[in-house]
Amino acid sequence: MQIIENKALLLNLSHPQRVLQVIPKSKQLDDNRVLVRWGYDEARVLKNLHIRNVPSPILRDYDWPGLHRPFAHQKTTASFLTLNQRAFCFNEQGTGKTGSAIWAADYLMRMGLVKRVLVICPLSIMDSAWRADLFKFAMHRSVDIAYGDQDKRRKIIQSEAEFIIINYDGVEIVADAIANGSFDLIVVDEANAYKNAQTKRWKTLSKLVTPHTWLWMMTGTPAAQSPTDAYGLAKLVNPEGVPKFFTSFKDRVMYKVTQFKWTAKPEAADIVFKALQPAIRFTKDECLDLPDMVYTERDVELTPQQRKYYDMMRKQFIVKAAGEEITAVNAAVNINKLLQISCGAVYSDSGETISFDINNRYNVLTEIIDQTVNKILIFVPFKHIIELLHDKLQSDSYTSEIIDGNVAPHKRADIFRKFQNDTDPRILLIQPQAAAHGVTLTAADTIVWWGPTPSLEIYAQANARAHRAGQQHRVTVIRLQGSRVEKHMYNMLDKRINTHEQLVDLYKNLLDLDKRA
Repeated sequence: MQIIENKALLLNLSHPQRVLQVIPKSKQLDDNRVLVRWGYDEARVLKNLHIRNVPSPILRDYDWPGLHRPFAHQKTTASFLTLNQRAFCFNEQGTGKTGSAIWAADYLMRMGLVKRVLVICPLSIMDSAWRADLFKFAMHRSVDIAYGDQDKRRKIIQSEAEFIIINYDGVEIVADAIANGSFDLIVVDEANAYKNAQTKRWKTLSKLVTPHTWLWMMTGTPAAQSPTDAYGLAKLVNPEGVPKFFTSFKDRVMYKVTQFKWTAKPEAADIVFKALQPAIRFTKDECLDLPDMVYTERDVELTPQQRKYYDMMRKQFIVKAAGEEITAVNAAVNINKLLQISCGAVYSDSGETISFDINNRYNVLTEIIDQTVNKILIFVPFKHIIELLHDKLQSDSYTSEIIDGNVAPHKRADIFRKFQNDTDPRILLIQPQAAAHGVTLTAADTIVWWGPTPSLEIYAQANARAHRAGQQHRVTVIRLQGSRVEKHMYNMLDKRINTHEQLVDLYKNLLDLDKRA
């Protein structure tokens, strides 16, 4: 297929009459070649005729607004989405799926095909990913997040905002308001949350998707744990591609080994591939114009227990600051206390460890793990949290090992060797200063920071454990943040400011501005 002078598509077809009959103004040049006007309607017709790789006129007509120009794979993804009313986007984590979907939605809004968009995504990326990217790429559109109590959610949904962002469980709470909210397009991010068609969550979304609704479902790891995970997704996007009943699909892709054990059939991958259509996928390695390292944030709410102690500690610091000089030493100690609470355990002056509920942060961590194909490094600033995380991950069947100052050199070497060469462990939980230099861990292409380190050198060197010679993939760095002290510290690391040199200023800033943590 060729684009001729940005006006027409030149097709080489074995059956040209299929196109000539449904696009009257198309022109046959010889036995197999047909010239078709390159318009949106014509492109949709060609796509519906199952002609492959039809380009959308978005590539010609759209100005791609935003703070930076799209990568080539983002343009291709947006083009695909604009031509498919129901579609999957399986681009890997870190490839900029949100930007592609935003540009595609904005183009359809300019065309008058979509007036309002509902984005359903995890709580942790409502603000840090979706609202942030909408401000970057569609700053001319109005955006709001439907979060809070039921009345607040309803008011936001009933507002004039063009993009509404909501978390999975929030949909069920205000499903009636959403149904009456005139949403033409629903975008579901991290769509594996809807893999089970028996859940109330799935049934609620299914009722909201009408024959006229555009629906784009996005995940970088489709059916990663079992072929049967494809069923719920396919029932929403491509219901004709799967049987009416789940048990029939399960029998197609799995066979029973024992009473409680099922194994995938050899043909399962092909069946899943056909069910999860239409779809587009780019891996990070295929996105040649992506930077070698991609940084992203996940917002995590402090638990009520953490919030209580964080606010109490901060108030104590404000009182102390009124009666004493703030030095780098006491600023460092107090900032560290706030970081400890944010991460999940604080050390008292007597050396005792007080543990907090870390479920909010842990749930976001497991979301990330489940969305990642390869191995993962998790940098955890505080030793007690590492042990806590290791126990939780092991109980949830994630294979992990600990690297901290207490691990003997010979054991460290053995753990690193297994991580690099064997299937397990999949995860390393690392105290940053214990593996910040000289270690190659290129089996991982995803790095998660459970909380920030104050040292710019340790931060850069720790990230370099995966991003170094021998790495065959692009690396994604994900930072978890739940308090303002964490956000401030990550911001300083991004600006290459060594927080050790700015502790007093950072501390004063937190005491003055840290109203909500």
